[in-house]
Amino acid sequence: MKIAIHHRKEGFSERWISCCDEYGIDFKVVNCYSNTIIDEVTGCDALMWHFHQSNSKDALFAKQLIYSLHAMGKVVFPDFNTSWHFDDKVGQKYLMEAIGAPLAPSYVFYEKKKAMRWIEETTFPKVFKLRTGSSSSHVRLVKDKKSAAKLIRRAFRRGFRQYEPGTNLSERWRKFRAGQSSAWNLTKGILRFAYTTKFDRTIGNERGYIYFQDFVEGNDHDIRVVVIDGKACAVKRMNRENDFRASGSGILLYEKEHFQEDLIRKALELSDRLGTTSLALDCIYKGDQPLFVEMSYGFPTGAFLDDCPGYWDRNLQWHAGPFDAPGWMVEAAVKKIREQQGRKKSLSS
Repeated sequence: MKIAIHHRKEGFSERWISCCDEYGIDFKVVNCYSNTIIDEVTGCDALMWHFHQSNSKDALFAKQLIYSLHAMGKVVFPDFNTSWHFDDKVGQKYLMEAIGAPLAPSYVFYEKKKAMRWIEETTFPKVFKLRTGSSSSHVRLVKDKKSAAKLIRRAFRRGFRQYEPGTNLSERWRKFRAGQSSAWNLTKGILRFAYTTKFDRTIGNERGYIYFQDFVEGNDHDIRVVVIDGKACAVKRMNRENDFRASGSGILLYEKEHFQEDLIRKALELSDRLGTTSLALDCIYKGDQPLFVEMSYGFPTGAFLDDCPGYWDRNLQWHAGPFDAPGWMVEAAVKKIREQQGRKKSLSS
């Protein structure tokens, strides 16, 4: 058994490698950007790659490579069920509606006239989102019909940049004032007015659609539930100061009493229903009803989950101790490799 691992800084791969070393699992570090990557993984049983939504190269071909290797007979992480909807909020809307998951009511339009007609009939405020982006980037509170119409006109004309320097600088300033970022990071935000990101230049503007969600009053936080191979932990993320957004605030609570078991159960059931190995679900509440707003296969590494005091299993039993997300990803890959090897042996016998 051998696992191919694409290594990058600030991703899961460093801990995947440590896990393989610890448990004596044979592995090979590969470069998924190589033209010969298919040949390089030929002798491996699996490929694990934590590709990122803000990397321009990853956005161009990561899913296509992963799915191609799956067709080759390799175990892959993330697999199709885990990753096809990654960084695609419109795709997530369709998926959750199709399986009856408790999604915050969402609306997407591909024609300007229909979108304009809809804002004459709907209520405000609404939350505007692009299908891409993380940490609340490209997320705005739309307070009235006039503001919505302005966004719709832009969506069907020049569109929205992947990187908006003004909005980004405001966020860097917020983090700097809160002691969450350095002066150099703030300076880089100023420099971005003259030189945009590679991702922005490569991917181009988002246009040709408009996407809104209902704004749910009364939430001063959201909750992220992460499910890895039947194990779940949760993080309560408090809203930014004078803001409705929680993602990216850096104000995190982990104690078990912050989370209702019904939400954890729903997240575990949804992960099983979708067949995902890794699932991060962002949730808000409307009264006592949990509503999912976004989902992802990836999430920040390090303290974001390492500070969780424990986790729930599929039976909602609480286990005090570390939530070892990268380690359990490797264990899930090993389990799938063994299952695949077992099926091959039974077919040949």
